[in-house]
Amino acid sequence: MVTQINAINPPRSLLRKQYQPDEYDADVCLLLEGTYPYVTGGVSNWVHDVIGMQSDKTFALFCITTEDQVKNIRYEMPDNIVSLTIVSIQTIRAGAKRFRKQRHLCRELEKPLVNLLERGSAADLMSIIHSIAPFKAQVGSNSLLNSLPAWELVTSMYSHSYDDLSFIDFFWSWRTLLTGLYAGLLAPLPRAKVYHALSTGYAGLAAARAKIETGRPVMLTEHGLYTNERRIELAMADWLHDTSAPTLELGKRHNDLRNVWINAFSAYALACYETCDEIITLHEVNKEMQLHDGAPADRLSVIPNGVDIDFYGKLKPPQRPRRTVAFIGRVVPIKDVATFIQACNFVIKQVPDAEFLVMGPTEEDEEYFARMQSLVEQFGLTNNLKFLGSVKLSEYLPKTDVIVLTSISESQPLVILEGGAAAIPVVTTNVGACWEMLNGRSDERPLLPPGGYVTPVANAHATAKGIIQLLTDEASYNSCSEAMQKRIQTYYRKSDVDAAYRELYTRLSEQPTTPFQLSNEAEEEVWPELASA
Repeated sequence: MVTQINAINPPRSLLRKQYQPDEYDADVCLLLEGTYPYVTGGVSNWVHDVIGMQSDKTFALFCITTEDQVKNIRYEMPDNIVSLTIVSIQTIRAGAKRFRKQRHLCRELEKPLVNLLERGSAADLMSIIHSIAPFKAQVGSNSLLNSLPAWELVTSMYSHSYDDLSFIDFFWSWRTLLTGLYAGLLAPLPRAKVYHALSTGYAGLAAARAKIETGRPVMLTEHGLYTNERRIELAMADWLHDTSAPTLELGKRHNDLRNVWINAFSAYALACYETCDEIITLHEVNKEMQLHDGAPADRLSVIPNGVDIDFYGKLKPPQRPRRTVAFIGRVVPIKDVATFIQACNFVIKQVPDAEFLVMGPTEEDEEYFARMQSLVEQFGLTNNLKFLGSVKLSEYLPKTDVIVLTSISESQPLVILEGGAAAIPVVTTNVGACWEMLNGRSDERPLLPPGGYVTPVANAHATAKGIIQLLTDEASYNSCSEAMQKRIQTYYRKSDVDAAYRELYTRLSEQPTTPFQLSNEAEEEVWPELASA
């Protein structure tokens, strides 16, 4: 039975629990943000499969969510999940209204908070954790967000570093960012032999916290790059605008509210990278971006996604007129469903009997979903394009002739692997590993033909051209179908992924507990008075 723990009001017995050095709640603690088990999708499915395939190990879930996500568990959780800790990034416990040294604590937090939000490092996070530790039983929103010392903290941070921004906009961004930070630092952390984060961001901060507080091995698997996806979302956000105050001073630093958020998420990623023992990505493109963002090269490795070749191989569509096109993914802006719908409008003029299916959850961004429904109506596609919501993919792949992705950002989409294993060609944007999945990695020998068509981002004409080619040219379709299946069978086998993670979990579990050590440079920066003593 899974024990559910709400971080806002955890059982007192849990807070008072004293662990023996070799006592653990679970073999592995998965640190998750906005995914499993409350949200369906590629990463959630991957997590579910990893837990199921490592049935000899126990798992604790540390789930960082927004309050509207915690409605229903969307998966039948395996028996080896022993606990689920729910951490809302929008709320922290109230805590005491006043306690001794409250003002001293807020003043002590200012420098590492400014550093962490601007450029980030594990040293800054460590300083924050150590400052809070003596008051952990008392602190909460009353002291850290709503008190006079907290007000003095935010106004001081603003005047020293952000005074070219609108104060009211900075205040609410400061409050939102720090609520998420404090939520992850104050929530009860399961004791585990290994901590495994599935992204940077707030989950990555929790991973860094785990390393600093427990000394146990920490690993990170990045599917999509969290910081890159947040940059895209912030660039598209209509609630953000140029909030900097006008100035005539030449050369004066020009801040923008977007920069505050982007710098914070980049900083959180760096703190996570610095504390991880192993950093895993899915493909070489991501690896280069991680190196650019500060990940240590000697801890980076590539483990691509994989699928059950035998299972999906049985789902190959039968010979028939090719007419069914499937978009498989969440109906959210970063998937750019609008470009897919526009492409369908072009396709229908050349292939009038084409059928378009959108398979994926629609409730994550209801406003965007409503806009997509309106777009379908505007193009007169209501008889040809259907939103199916979440479906059992294995039931629809045999009915699907072409898979389309129009995403603005991806890593290594599982749906391309699943469809490819079923010999279904793909039309996809040139993001993440999509090009190499369709055209072959640098080590592919012998080199196979393309498994479909790769298009520029937000190019409905190019997407439509690829779809039309596959639907109307049988020789092109068969070549792409056979190449796609052969490539997936050779390079993306799920059994290889399962073995790689089994080895990682076993090896890291057996490592001794080792207190996290800052570099000499970091020690001098955080505690200069100690370093010079």
